Amino acid sequence: MKREVPPHSGQAVPTIGEGAYRQIRSDIIFGKLAPGQKLRLEKLKDAYGASVSTLREILNRLASEALVVAEGQRGFQVAPVSAANLREIADLRLLLETHALEQSFAAGGMEWEGRVVAAHHRLKALEARMRDGDHSEIQSWKRYDWEFHQVLISACGSELLMETHADAFDKYLRYQLVALSYRGDIAAEEHRLLLEHALKRDAARACEVLACHIRGGVEHALATGTIG
Repeated sequence: MKREVPPHSGQAVPTIGEGAYRQIRSDIIFGKLAPGQKLRLEKLKDAYGASVSTLREILNRLASEALVVAEGQRGFQVAPVSAANLREIADLRLLLETHALEQSFAAGGMEWEGRVVAAHHRLKALEARMRDGDHSEIQSWKRYDWEFHQVLISACGSELLMETHADAFDKYLRYQLVALSYRGDIAAEEHRLLLEHALKRDAARACEVLACHIRGGVEHALATGTIG
Protein backbone atom coordinates (compact mmCIF):
# COMPACT_ATOMS: atom_id res chain seq x y z
CA MET A 1 0.00 0.00 0.00
CA LYS A 2 2.74 2.40 0.68
CA ARG A 3 3.33 2.92 -3.04
CA GLU A 4 -0.31 3.65 -3.87
CA VAL A 5 -0.34 7.43 -3.76
CA PRO A 6 -3.17 9.49 -5.19
CA PRO A 7 -2.33 10.75 -8.70
CA HIS A 8 -1.67 14.45 -9.04
CA SER A 9 -0.42 16.88 -11.64
CA GLY A 10 3.18 16.30 -12.60
CA GLN A 11 3.42 12.79 -11.18
CA ALA A 12 5.34 10.39 -13.42
CA VAL A 13 3.25 7.69 -15.09
CA PRO A 14 4.49 4.26 -13.95
CA THR A 15 6.04 1.94 -16.52
CA ILE A 16 4.32 -1.33 -17.41
CA GLY A 17 6.74 -3.19 -15.14
CA GLU A 18 6.28 -0.80 -12.22
CA GLY A 19 2.52 -0.83 -12.68
CA ALA A 20 2.45 -4.63 -12.68
CA TYR A 21 4.65 -4.70 -9.59
CA ARG A 22 2.30 -2.37 -7.70
CA GLN A 23 -0.77 -4.35 -8.71
CA ILE A 24 0.67 -7.76 -7.85
CA ARG A 25 1.93 -6.43 -4.53
CA SER A 26 -1.48 -4.94 -3.76
CA ASP A 27 -3.21 -8.18 -4.76
CA ILE A 28 -0.99 -10.13 -2.36
CA ILE A 29 -1.62 -7.73 0.51
CA PHE A 30 -5.38 -7.64 -0.08
CA GLY A 31 -5.63 -11.40 -0.46
CA LYS A 32 -6.60 -11.56 -4.12
CA LEU A 33 -3.50 -13.71 -4.46
CA ALA A 34 -3.88 -16.08 -1.51
CA PRO A 35 -1.10 -17.25 0.85
CA GLY A 36 0.63 -20.28 -0.64
CA GLN A 37 -0.86 -19.74 -4.11
CA LYS A 38 1.37 -20.81 -6.99
CA LEU A 39 2.32 -17.91 -9.24
CA ARG A 40 2.40 -19.26 -12.78
CA LEU A 41 4.18 -16.85 -15.08
CA GLU A 42 1.98 -17.57 -18.11
CA LYS A 43 -1.21 -16.92 -16.15
CA LEU A 44 0.26 -13.78 -14.61
CA LYS A 45 1.27 -12.57 -18.06
CA ASP A 46 -2.37 -12.56 -19.15
CA ALA A 47 -3.65 -11.08 -15.88
CA TYR A 48 -1.13 -8.24 -15.50
CA GLY A 49 -0.11 -7.48 -19.07
CA ALA A 50 3.63 -7.88 -18.53
CA SER A 51 6.19 -10.12 -20.20
CA VAL A 52 7.46 -13.31 -18.58
CA SER A 53 10.92 -11.79 -18.08
CA THR A 54 9.44 -8.69 -16.45
CA LEU A 55 7.23 -10.82 -14.21
CA ARG A 56 10.20 -12.91 -13.13
CA GLU A 57 12.00 -9.71 -12.08
CA ILE A 58 8.89 -8.52 -10.23
CA LEU A 59 8.50 -11.80 -8.35
CA ASN A 60 12.17 -11.80 -7.37
CA ARG A 61 11.69 -8.25 -6.11
CA LEU A 62 8.68 -9.33 -4.07
CA ALA A 63 10.64 -12.31 -2.77
CA SER A 64 13.22 -9.84 -1.39
CA GLU A 65 10.31 -8.21 0.48
CA ALA A 66 9.21 -11.61 1.88
CA LEU A 67 5.84 -11.38 0.13
CA VAL A 68 6.73 -14.11 -2.37
CA VAL A 69 8.73 -17.31 -1.98
CA ALA A 70 11.07 -18.38 -4.78
CA GLU A 71 11.04 -22.17 -5.15
CA GLY A 72 14.12 -22.58 -7.31
CA GLN A 73 13.26 -24.43 -10.51
CA ARG A 74 9.65 -24.87 -9.35
CA GLY A 75 8.81 -21.19 -9.69
CA PHE A 76 7.18 -18.86 -7.18
CA GLN A 77 4.36 -18.83 -4.67
CA VAL A 78 2.74 -16.25 -2.44
CA ALA A 79 4.38 -16.28 0.99
CA PRO A 80 2.47 -18.45 3.46
CA VAL A 81 1.12 -17.14 6.77
CA SER A 82 1.61 -18.34 10.33
CA ALA A 83 0.80 -17.21 13.86
CA ALA A 84 4.49 -16.95 14.71
CA ASN A 85 5.19 -14.74 11.70
CA LEU A 86 2.23 -12.49 12.49
CA ARG A 87 3.48 -11.96 16.04
CA GLU A 88 6.98 -11.19 14.76
CA ILE A 89 5.66 -8.66 12.24
CA ALA A 90 3.42 -7.05 14.88
CA ASP A 91 6.36 -6.68 17.28
CA LEU A 92 8.44 -5.04 14.56
CA ARG A 93 5.62 -2.68 13.62
CA LEU A 94 5.12 -1.69 17.26
CA LEU A 95 8.84 -1.06 17.77
CA LEU A 96 9.10 1.15 14.68
CA GLU A 97 5.79 2.96 15.12
CA THR A 98 6.25 3.87 18.80
CA HIS A 99 9.67 5.36 18.07
CA ALA A 100 8.30 7.26 15.08
CA LEU A 101 5.29 8.53 17.09
CA GLU A 102 7.57 10.00 19.75
CA GLN A 103 9.64 11.82 17.13
CA SER A 104 6.62 12.98 15.15
CA PHE A 105 4.67 14.28 18.16
CA ALA A 106 7.69 16.33 19.20
CA ALA A 107 8.24 17.88 15.77
CA GLY A 108 4.76 18.11 14.23
CA GLY A 109 3.30 21.57 13.60
CA MET A 110 -0.11 22.95 12.68
CA GLU A 111 -0.04 21.55 9.14
CA TRP A 112 0.73 18.11 10.53
CA GLU A 113 -2.18 18.44 12.97
CA GLY A 114 -4.48 19.29 10.07
CA ARG A 115 -3.39 16.22 8.13
CA VAL A 116 -3.91 14.02 11.19
CA VAL A 117 -7.43 15.36 11.74
CA ALA A 118 -8.33 14.95 8.05
CA ALA A 119 -6.97 11.40 7.91
CA HIS A 120 -8.92 10.42 11.01
CA HIS A 121 -12.10 11.96 9.59
CA ARG A 122 -11.85 9.77 6.48
CA LEU A 123 -11.10 6.66 8.52
CA LYS A 124 -13.95 7.33 10.97
CA ALA A 125 -16.45 7.57 8.11
CA LEU A 126 -15.46 4.18 6.72
CA GLU A 127 -15.40 2.62 10.20
CA ALA A 128 -18.99 3.76 10.69
CA ARG A 129 -20.00 2.06 7.45
CA MET A 130 -18.21 -1.14 8.47
CA ARG A 131 -19.97 -1.05 11.85
CA ASP A 132 -23.31 -0.78 10.06
CA GLY A 133 -22.54 -3.91 8.08
CA ASP A 134 -21.42 -2.31 4.82
CA HIS A 135 -18.28 -4.21 3.83
CA SER A 136 -18.31 -3.10 0.19
CA GLU A 137 -15.28 -0.84 0.57
CA ILE A 138 -12.86 -2.93 2.60
CA GLN A 139 -9.91 -1.81 0.47
CA SER A 140 -10.75 1.88 1.02
CA TRP A 141 -11.23 1.25 4.75
CA LYS A 142 -7.79 -0.31 5.11
CA ARG A 143 -6.24 2.36 2.91
CA TYR A 144 -7.60 5.04 5.23
CA ASP A 145 -6.38 3.02 8.22
CA TRP A 146 -2.90 2.93 6.66
CA GLU A 147 -3.01 6.65 5.84
CA PHE A 148 -4.00 7.61 9.39
CA HIS A 149 -1.12 5.68 10.96
CA GLN A 150 1.32 7.01 8.36
CA VAL A 151 0.23 10.61 8.90
CA LEU A 152 0.66 10.22 12.65
CA ILE A 153 4.36 9.46 12.14
CA SER A 154 4.88 11.70 9.11
CA ALA A 155 6.68 14.43 11.10
CA CYS A 156 9.27 12.01 12.49
CA GLY A 157 11.95 13.43 10.20
CA SER A 158 13.16 10.11 8.78
CA GLU A 159 12.10 8.83 5.36
CA LEU A 160 13.96 5.58 6.04
CA LEU A 161 12.01 5.03 9.26
CA MET A 162 8.71 5.68 7.46
CA GLU A 163 9.59 3.35 4.58
CA THR A 164 10.66 0.58 6.95
CA HIS A 165 7.50 1.04 9.01
CA ALA A 166 5.35 0.99 5.86
CA ASP A 167 6.84 -2.37 4.84
CA ALA A 168 6.05 -3.84 8.26
CA PHE A 169 2.56 -2.30 8.23
CA ASP A 170 1.81 -3.82 4.81
CA LYS A 171 2.76 -7.30 6.03
CA TYR A 172 0.66 -6.80 9.17
CA LEU A 173 -2.25 -5.60 7.02
CA ARG A 174 -2.07 -8.73 4.87
CA TYR A 175 -2.76 -10.85 7.93
CA GLN A 176 -5.72 -8.67 8.91
CA LEU A 177 -7.22 -9.16 5.46
CA VAL A 178 -6.50 -12.89 5.33
CA ALA A 179 -8.44 -13.18 8.60
CA LEU A 180 -11.04 -10.56 7.56
CA SER A 181 -10.43 -9.22 11.04
CA TYR A 182 -12.52 -6.21 12.09
CA ARG A 183 -12.72 -5.30 15.77
CA GLY A 184 -15.46 -2.74 15.33
CA ASP A 185 -15.95 -0.08 18.00
CA ILE A 186 -12.84 -1.18 19.93
CA ALA A 187 -10.50 -0.32 17.04
CA ALA A 188 -12.45 2.86 16.25
CA GLU A 189 -12.10 4.05 19.85
CA GLU A 190 -8.37 3.34 19.78
CA HIS A 191 -8.06 5.44 16.65
CA ARG A 192 -10.00 8.25 18.35
CA LEU A 193 -7.65 8.10 21.33
CA LEU A 194 -4.61 8.20 19.05
CA LEU A 195 -6.03 11.37 17.49
CA GLU A 196 -6.72 12.89 20.91
CA HIS A 197 -3.22 12.13 22.22
CA ALA A 198 -1.65 13.39 19.00
CA LEU A 199 -3.34 16.78 19.34
CA LYS A 200 -2.21 16.92 22.99
CA ARG A 201 1.31 15.76 22.00
CA ASP A 202 1.03 13.00 24.61
CA ALA A 203 3.34 10.43 23.05
CA ALA A 204 3.49 8.20 26.14
CA ARG A 205 -0.26 7.61 26.21
CA ALA A 206 -0.43 7.29 22.44
CA CYS A 207 2.18 4.54 22.56
CA GLU A 208 0.16 2.71 25.22
CA VAL A 209 -2.93 2.88 23.03
CA LEU A 210 -0.92 1.75 20.01
CA ALA A 211 0.38 -1.30 21.87
CA CYS A 212 -3.19 -2.31 22.76
CA HIS A 213 -4.29 -1.58 19.20
CA ILE A 214 -1.67 -3.78 17.54
CA ARG A 215 -1.74 -6.63 20.06
CA GLY A 216 -5.53 -6.61 20.07
CA GLY A 217 -5.49 -6.87 16.29
CA VAL A 218 -3.16 -9.86 16.46
CA GLU A 219 -5.30 -11.76 18.96
CA HIS A 220 -8.49 -10.97 17.08
CA ALA A 221 -7.00 -12.19 13.80
CA LEU A 222 -5.73 -15.41 15.40
CA ALA A 223 -9.10 -16.02 17.05
CA THR A 224 -10.73 -16.32 13.61
CA GLY A 225 -8.91 -19.61 13.08
CA THR A 226 -7.87 -18.66 9.56
CA ILE A 227 -4.14 -18.41 10.34
CA GLY A 228 -2.23 -21.58 11.09
